[in-house]
Amino acid sequence: MLRPRRIRRARAGWRRRGQRGKDGSYACSSGRKGRFFLTTRAGPFPGATESQQTSGGARARRRWLLDRKKSRRSGAVGVRACETERAQEREGAHEDTRRTSRRVSELVDQGLVARGEMEALERVAERFSVAITPDLVDLVTPGDPNDPIAKQFLPSKRELRILPEERVDPIGDDPHTPVKGITHRYPDRLLLKPVHVCPAYCRFCFRREKVGPGSEVLSREELAAAIDYVRAHEEVWEVILSGGDPLILPPRKLAEITAALAAIPHVRILRVHTRVPVMDPGRIDAAMIAALHVPDLTTYVVLHTNHPRELGPKAREACTRIVDAGIPMLSQTVLLRGVNADAETLKALFRELVVLRVKPYYLHHGDLAVGTGHFRTSIAEGQSILRELRQNLSGIAQPTYVLDIPGGYGKVPIGPGYLGPEGEDGRRTVEDPWGRRHVYPPGSGKTGG
Repeated sequence: MLRPRRIRRARAGWRRRGQRGKDGSYACSSGRKGRFFLTTRAGPFPGATESQQTSGGARARRRWLLDRKKSRRSGAVGVRACETERAQEREGAHEDTRRTSRRVSELVDQGLVARGEMEALERVAERFSVAITPDLVDLVTPGDPNDPIAKQFLPSKRELRILPEERVDPIGDDPHTPVKGITHRYPDRLLLKPVHVCPAYCRFCFRREKVGPGSEVLSREELAAAIDYVRAHEEVWEVILSGGDPLILPPRKLAEITAALAAIPHVRILRVHTRVPVMDPGRIDAAMIAALHVPDLTTYVVLHTNHPRELGPKAREACTRIVDAGIPMLSQTVLLRGVNADAETLKALFRELVVLRVKPYYLHHGDLAVGTGHFRTSIAEGQSILRELRQNLSGIAQPTYVLDIPGGYGKVPIGPGYLGPEGEDGRRTVEDPWGRRHVYPPGSGKTGG
């Protein structure tokens, strides 16, 4: 029989071995192999709907416990429970108690997808993670087939169409993974991926086969090994926190990671890639800012955003908090057919970002991720859009159009060219933003005498 104090803690849904209070708000924060421990004989199980807590609750609980047991056997760390529980355990980040929608049936009930598509979408959800946060749901216009938020986050049966050229690892992370959690592709910088979970899941994600509930979170031992790798490679000047979304971690856990990196003398730059200011902006609170603002380490936050509609009042406030704290922000955008593959949409997005003091950094050509062909444009289409932006958009609002070469060969700029080949006399032709050609003299710098 449970003691009264233990019952109270079990009902609060946070009891974990070796932790105190809300510091234990995430599964990977402590415990053997990063696993968490929940009392399951009192109170609703994490993520239970109201109907599951009443009728059929015992049966639903048994299903949840079975899933958790299978997850542990496979070496995972209970990420599904982490995701659903964190709405109640986010260290006071904000007061929105609505739940993230993770099942196709929930999307149908909310009127976000048609009931007639449910069977096909269930097949999509079997392979690719599905989740959309309440803040994103607020941005969706139900029933609009062209809604840019819905297209990015709601599953589509078109994801079942797999093209021959598509790859599970489209940008070649695996060949550049010397230890778990590290991708070291370039000499002076590397990726550290402490978590493979996100608040919501983009339908075009290039790591879509590796992220989601049941994916691994680095244990303390694995994270220590990853940090040791960074420490041993003195050529590494910049560490890029990625995932998954690193800002899904509790601020205390994030602070442990950033402090460990700051203690490495040759690491001078920390770059944090995230969609949290858009997906779950309430997480950007004082504790999260403090975790990012580390002495002896220059931090940049890179916001992933693809449409001006994403920059609602909450997202704008989250970005303002980051920048006001002295943390510079950049942005990354993916060129997506049906979402932003036109100059007017991108111009509006990039201008709004600059107003928010976020510098547009990269415009990514769509990667060859499995089931994402309906999002990809041709490179020629992308170059045409960039030409139009060059005519109408300030230089501080223009990102670099880039392609990650499939197979892990690196990222290269693929924007339109304006400089013609050199002639026999050393002259070149150069094209201005409006397509007019001009002659440029040889660049020897020599003068007659």
